[in-house]
Amino acid sequence: MLTWRNNIRGYTIGMILELKLRKVGNSLGLVLPKEALAHLKVEEGDTVTLTESQDGVRLTVSNPEFAKSMVVFESLNRRYRNALRELAK
Repeated sequence: MLTWRNNIRGYTIGMILELKLRKVGNSLGLVLPKEALAHLKVEEGDTVTLTESQDGVRLTVSNPEFAKSMVVFESLNRRYRNALRELAK
């Protein structure tokens, strides 16, 4: 089921999709409808990222530059963990 979320003034602010999990081999998978693929601007073979958010999970298009930045961040975060902890106080 595809619905659009509206705020109080009637402006469209996002898509809400209700999807069923389907068996794919020994795993479970989701099939994204054409509307969702168009919204994400992805096609077969592209990589998407599933991240945890405050109200559930978020599906976004993968960004190779961001992925590189995260590798650097994780490395620095481990290296300077104690200093960062002290600065956060």
